[in-house]
Amino acid sequence: MTEATTQGIKISVNTVFCGVQERNQQKHYLYDYYISIENLSPHTVQLFSRHWEIYDSLNHTEIVEGDGVVGIQPILKSGEKHAYKSHCILLSNCGSMKGYYTMLNLDEKKTFRVTVPSFQLQTKSIMN
Repeated sequence: MTEATTQGIKISVNTVFCGVQERNQQKHYLYDYYISIENLSPHTVQLFSRHWEIYDSLNHTEIVEGDGVVGIQPILKSGEKHAYKSHCILLSNCGSMKGYYTMLNLDEKKTFRVTVPSFQLQTKSIMN
């Protein structure tokens, strides 16, 4: 598990290799990632958007940005958690992701960035 805390918002990430699919004679490596967002701050916050930087060992880089996470913009009161699962497809058997969430402190009406620490995406053969 990879974890980081920014301004009282704790991000925890777990990853799972899900297998290989072949499309147009090209292998695609499938990964699930599970993220938990825990509000350790005294404030109520809302996650507005995400920014991802996705890298693989073939030097492909993909930037993904968008509103919320998996279609929602969760509001977290102090002490609350929000967890979700998403996925990533790479052209190689290992890579990494990192990024940030843009959040709004609803008590103070201020936006801030929460770091999602770099996490590895690896096949089981790479991990052994």
